[in-house]
Amino acid sequence: MSEPEADLCLRVSGLTKSFGVTRALSGVELTVRAGEVHALLGENGAGKSTLLKILAGTQTADSGMLELAGQRYAPRGPQEAQALGVAFVAQEPALCAELSVAENILLGALPGRFGFIDRVELQERAFAALARVLPEGAPRPDLNRRAGELGQGDRQLVCLARALAQSECRLLILDEPTSTLNSKEAARLFTVVRELTRRGIAVLYVSHFLEEVERLATRFTVLRDGQFVASGELAHTTRSALINLMAGRAVSELFPRSPHAPGEVLLELRELSGPKLPISASLRLRRGEVLGIAGLLGAGRSELLRAIFGLAPVKSGDLRVKAVLGKASPARRLAQGVGFLSEDRKGEGLAEGLTLGDNITLSKLESLGALGFVSPARRAAIAQTYLERLGVRARGPEQLARDLSGGNQQKICFARLLHEAADVLLLDEPTRGVDVGSRADLYRIIDELAVRGKALLLVSSYLPELLGVCDRVAVMVRGKLGAARPVGEWTEHDLLLEATG
Repeated sequence: MSEPEADLCLRVSGLTKSFGVTRALSGVELTVRAGEVHALLGENGAGKSTLLKILAGTQTADSGMLELAGQRYAPRGPQEAQALGVAFVAQEPALCAELSVAENILLGALPGRFGFIDRVELQERAFAALARVLPEGAPRPDLNRRAGELGQGDRQLVCLARALAQSECRLLILDEPTSTLNSKEAARLFTVVRELTRRGIAVLYVSHFLEEVERLATRFTVLRDGQFVASGELAHTTRSALINLMAGRAVSELFPRSPHAPGEVLLELRELSGPKLPISASLRLRRGEVLGIAGLLGAGRSELLRAIFGLAPVKSGDLRVKAVLGKASPARRLAQGVGFLSEDRKGEGLAEGLTLGDNITLSKLESLGALGFVSPARRAAIAQTYLERLGVRARGPEQLARDLSGGNQQKICFARLLHEAADVLLLDEPTRGVDVGSRADLYRIIDELAVRGKALLLVSSYLPELLGVCDRVAVMVRGKLGAARPVGEWTEHDLLLEATG
C-alpha cells in the first residue's frame, strides 16, 4: 500500500497480537490519510476491536509498526494516546450520569487549584470543545445539565467533545457511532464528522451499516480472522463485493424470503398501555408470520415488548397469548410459549461469565435430567446441536459466552429461544451490533422460524431489515402503535415519514 507520505496520518504495518494461543491480529496493514473518513470493515471477531484498542493505547501490539504523522507511535496508555492526538469514542457513550455536561467533557482535566474547580474556566473550555462538534445552527445542550438526562444523540456529541478536548486531535476513532442513534441524530453526526475532516482530522470509522459507510467514507480496509484482506476506494467497489470480502464467502441473499402461511392468532393486543409507554397499542400476530415495528428511539417499542413479556407493568388494555387473557410474569410467559430477546445483549441477553451450554439451557432445564438433576453430558449434547444448527463459531459448549464475538453471542440468544421451544418470539433489535455475515445468518433463522409456524414480533431501527424480513410492518409514534400494513405497501421513506409524525 503505497501512500503519499505528506498525506498520511496513520500507518500500520505488520501488526500482530495474540492472547495465549489465540492469534487476534496477524500482519495487519492500514493507512489513513489526513482529512479523510476511512472505514474499517469486518465481521464480529475479525480483529477490529483489538486493533482499535492498540491504537487507543489500552493494549499493546506484540510486533509490527505504528506511525502517527510520520513518527513512531507506541502509546503506553490512553492518556498518552490522547496527548499524541488520538481520540477514541466507543460504541456505547460512556458518561458519568450524575456529573454535568461540562464536567463530563473535561473529565480528567478539570480546571482549578487547591482542590477547587474553577467553574468559569470549566464553562469556557467545555463550551469551546462542544462548539467543535455542534452542527451550525444546532441548539447547544445546557452545560449544567446532568449527563444522565441527555438523549442518545446529545450523549454522543458530548463524548465527541470530550475526546477532542483533551489535545489537538489528529486521528478520531469512531466505533459503531450510530448503533444507538435514530436517523435524525445519525445525520447530525455525519455533519459533524464531515466538518472535522474539513479541518484536516483523519477519521477511522467502524460500522456494520454499509449504507452509511458508502455515504460517509472515501476509502476502506477489510479485516477477516485478524488478517488484512483488502483496501480500496469505496467509489470503485460494489456493496456485494464488500460483503463478500468481509464474510470470506458469497452472501448471495441477505434477506431470504420463503413463502409464509399465516395461521391462527397467537398474540392479540387491544389498546394496551403502560404507566408511561406505550400509550396505546393494538395488534394481532399470527402463527407463521413476521410482524415488524418501526419507530424512533423513545417511541415506546421496547416498552411494548417488555410489557407483553411481563418485564414491564401493564396499566390498561387487553393482552391475550393463545387462549389466555391477562397479564403474567416472565416465568408464566415462558410456560405459555413466549420467548423474549432483549436489545441489551450484555446486560440482559447473556450471562457472560457462564458457558454457552448454560446460556442456552438455563431457562428450560426440564429436558436435561430426571428428579431435578441436570446431566452435564445431556446439556452439552443439546447445546452442541444448537451451535452446529446456527453456525456458531465457538470451541464448544464449555466456552464462556464473554469470549464470543457479538454476532455469535446473538446466535446464542437465538439458541436459547429455540431451546425454550417458544411459539411467540419477541425480538428487540435482534441484529444490533452484528456484522453483515451474521445478520444474513440471523435473517435465515427468522425466516425458517416463520416457515415452521412460529409467530415473530420484531422491533428494529434498521429499516432495510424491516422491509427485508417482515410480512407486515406497523409504526409506533410517541407511544401509539399504528395499523400494520403489508410490507409491500411501505418504503423506507414512508416509514421515516410515519415515524416522525
